[in-house]
Amino acid sequence: MKRFLAAAALTLAASGAQAATCGNTSSGFNAWKAAFAAEAQRAGVGQRGLQALAGSQYANKTIAADRNQKSFKYSLEKFMKVRGASTIVSQGRQRKAKNANFFNALERQYGVPAGVIIAIHGMETGFGRFMGDSRIVSAITTLAYDCRRSAFFVPHAIGALKLVDKGAIDGNTKGAKHGELGHTQFLPGNALKYGVDANGDGRVNFYSEADALASTANFLRQKGWKPGAGYQEGQTNFKVIKQWNAAGVYQKAIAIMGARIDG
Repeated sequence: MKRFLAAAALTLAASGAQAATCGNTSSGFNAWKAAFAAEAQRAGVGQRGLQALAGSQYANKTIAADRNQKSFKYSLEKFMKVRGASTIVSQGRQRKAKNANFFNALERQYGVPAGVIIAIHGMETGFGRFMGDSRIVSAITTLAYDCRRSAFFVPHAIGALKLVDKGAIDGNTKGAKHGELGHTQFLPGNALKYGVDANGDGRVNFYSEADALASTANFLRQKGWKPGAGYQEGQTNFKVIKQWNAAGVYQKAIAIMGARIDG
């Protein structure tokens, strides 16, 4: 009998530790949240993060956007035209000249040229002009629940809840449709791991341009950026740009725009 009870207890413990079950419609989202709360707590998420999870809502617009990423299927020429590459380059050169000391300091510390950081900033948010209108926690938990790419987004959902615990965001903070946040649209797990307090105010704030750009440089360096090496397609650092975004046209566009900004 004791052996049976011990086996039953182990089975119960194992079932309690199982990952929350994904789904493809909104109908199972609330049940998933309840199961995911236990998973999040085991991963170290605290009370504030758990409250944000409980208050999150299924994000229909996020699912629609995830199913319809047309621009990444464009030719490189069309992609750059649609995304306003010439404007990004023009404004990027001006921003580099105006903030030369800041970008020189970033390159000294992280080895990443200004052009790459500026191109990412321009591509992601138009230099901070539009950083998204979706609630980050709702968007990222919806993607963690959705079966299409659940395994990819679960760590970022945990990251978002930990950012809430740290006070970096809350349940109402707005970002992009896929839960990216701030000036350069960090996914929450990456924000948690690579965030830098560049302006020295004691907190990492991705809605601070200085923090966001320094964090972007730190991300690229930590992913293997080699100072002084080239970053065009086929060169050493191009593979690091791939770590920022998986779409080939995006990677090539960043490399091309970065070189044009750097002159």
